Amino acid sequence: QVQLVESGGGLVQAGGSLRLSCAASGLAVSNYVMGWFRQAPGKEREFVAFIAWSGDTRYYANSVKGRFTISRDNAKNTVYVQMNSLKPEDTAVYYCAATGGSRRFIDPGVYDYWGQGTQVTVSP
Repeated sequence: QVQLVESGGGLVQAGGSLRLSCAASGLAVSNYVMGWFRQAPGKEREFVAFIAWSGDTRYYANSVKGRFTISRDNAKNTVYVQMNSLKPEDTAVYYCAATGGSRRFIDPGVYDYWGQGTQVTVSP
């Protein structure tokens, strides 16, 4: 049974940092494209970042580029997103997801497995 468990969310002031973790079981993150998405109240789930199988390919939404960094620790079977210079508009529930293969990695519909989400709240 595949499980993705996010952690690391919380309340932070604007300009602060958080690191979210996604611990996987039942699959090897090195064999999947791992993505981070977020969903704010009343809004659709949106793409944040993904990291491809090799780890060399990483892609970010324009809204987080230069502030967020996605990474992966294969030994710990965990994916991270380091979030710096946080803004109030980054407030959302953040989800980790995994897909075995597709080209449209920014589309949440192509992901096979999802975590339960972790809340990030950025105060002004």
